[in-house]
Amino acid sequence: MKEGIHPNYQECVIRCACGETVVSRSTKGSEMRVDICSKCHPYYTGKQKFVDAGGRLDKFKRRLEASKK
Repeated sequence: MKEGIHPNYQECVIRCACGETVVSRSTKGSEMRVDICSKCHPYYTGKQKFVDAGGRLDKFKRRLEASKK
């Protein structure tokens, strides 16, 4: 590898809005802030909600049944 052209790869603390911190390595800097992580993301916590806006799912099911006939 050529010397002097690569950025420094240093330890970095990643802080989530929920308070969780993770130590990793990055070329970006010594600290990063994120809005969401695996500790607070609804998919990982099991609090994910499915929203059927305006009966779109029902409309799709009706069209699917009609196309099978």
